Amino acid sequence: MSIPVEVVGVRIEMPSNQPIVLLKEIGGIRYLPIWVGAVEASAIAFAQQNLIPARPLTHDLFTSVLHILGNPVSSVEISDLRDGVFYSELHLSGGTTVSARPSDAIALAIRVKAPISATEALFAKAGIEIPDQSEDEVEKFRAFLDEINPDDFLG
Repeated sequence: MSIPVEVVGVRIEMPSNQPIVLLKEIGGIRYLPIWVGAVEASAIAFAQQNLIPARPLTHDLFTSVLHILGNPVSSVEISDLRDGVFYSELHLSGGTTVSARPSDAIALAIRVKAPISATEALFAKAGIEIPDQSEDEVEKFRAFLDEINPDDFLG
């Protein structure tokens, strides 16, 4: 069973200095933190802020190619966690499913406004519950994300 999620945002986890993307169960209290690479974190942050670079990033290029071929991304599912590695699938409009890193899948989904979901099994393995009374913490996190610059993830 897949559960719809939204991308809360990207931040740098301290003290490891590792970027994470935080997904939230829509209508629920569970979150999925997924550690990602700096380039992918930057790509996600650019897309969330609707920033268009002077030249297309890899995710922009791939999105354009899929669109031109008539087989754009229709949805993304974050499907599993094995040996500390997250797995996901791109579902293309033509019915094809492609394995992808979650960071790449999320970056593509945001660009085309495709729905993102995560499996119940994944939430059971890696989900974190943050009760409603902690909503102010989520708002603080969102405020932090509003202030961060995608360039903070480069270099």
